[in-house]
Amino acid sequence: MIYSVSFSKPVSNVEEILGKAYKKIKIRIDTASSLEAKYFCEMFTEKQVFHKKMTEAEVTGFIENHAGITFKNAVLRTEEKEITYLANKKGKITKLEKAVKAENSQKTAGFGGTVTERLLSAGKKKNYIISEGRPVPFLVMTGVMTPEGKVISSKYDKFRQINRFLEFINDVLPEVIKTKKEGEPVRIADFGCGKSYLTFAVHYLLTEIKNVPCEIEGLDLKKDVIDYCNKIASDLKLEGIRFSTGDISAYSGEKAPDIVITLHACDTATDFALKYAVSKNAKAILSVPCCQHEVNTQIQKKENPVKDDALSPLLKWGIIREKFSSLVTDVLRGEYLESQGYSVQMLEFIDMEHTPKNILIRAVKRENAVKKDFENNVLADALGVKPEILKKD
Repeated sequence: MIYSVSFSKPVSNVEEILGKAYKKIKIRIDTASSLEAKYFCEMFTEKQVFHKKMTEAEVTGFIENHAGITFKNAVLRTEEKEITYLANKKGKITKLEKAVKAENSQKTAGFGGTVTERLLSAGKKKNYIISEGRPVPFLVMTGVMTPEGKVISSKYDKFRQINRFLEFINDVLPEVIKTKKEGEPVRIADFGCGKSYLTFAVHYLLTEIKNVPCEIEGLDLKKDVIDYCNKIASDLKLEGIRFSTGDISAYSGEKAPDIVITLHACDTATDFALKYAVSKNAKAILSVPCCQHEVNTQIQKKENPVKDDALSPLLKWGIIREKFSSLVTDVLRGEYLESQGYSVQMLEFIDMEHTPKNILIRAVKRENAVKKDFENNVLADALGVKPEILKKD
């Protein structure tokens, strides 16, 4: 049985062959699917990812037609072996096979609980908010769990990430709930929701674990991703959760959210989300910034970027300047939220799949807090920059 197959290094005319300029394709067995279509396929272009279900026959046909042909590199994994297809410049295909040990095949398949079993045998099982052993519908449908409630080993990092994020949410819930009238839903806006693992997890936490009514809206630029999320919500008959296509900078929800979540919103999109949350007096904000380019770009455009010579060494090398600029950006975001009456924490977040960024900004609105002007900032002034978070709307 084929467990997974990945394709990379496409030929130059891949768009003519497959209809889109795919950079890579990943296909894996999907334990949550029906017997007719039990494989889940992710097809990546430069800026988008497309999803589809495939039958075993379709996967076999795709391998025959494209392994080493449309994609010069393909790796197929079964329970017993790993097969690699390699094509040289002349189009000659080399097929390499190697045996896979039983333990490794479980990892490759994404079925066995080898990672989990190792943790359990070492006595390191963590008491997660969502525990293993009991099937959670959205985790089964998104391929994180088997229908029996066992975490698929290749998705264990995602399972840990989901639970870690729920811990962050759980900590601020009392502050949010105490401001609500009995029976009034907690309203949440999730900007840049992507495939919405965490959005569904928050909905599950509130409705199934806390028994708290909620209204959650996920927003993302990618229509295919939003359609995918809405289908999951519809198939699971979930109430109080919806997904919309849209830009954070232009978003204006019908009702003010109590909690604003923004994960991996690129560059200034995080700033727009934070400003929106503040303008709506959101009680809590959880943000994992990504791709903080703005400050770095502004520094690069200046001949003498800093007023303080002590900061000059931090701008000397490009890689250091980029990291420094990212930290400056998040510091300014934290100070902005403090100036707007929020208690702010900078926390470490588990995130191994999407981005190496692992800072989570968590802010909770203080009672009777007095807002302060934040248009001018000593750090930004010393660097000669004015990022989006400092600009007045």
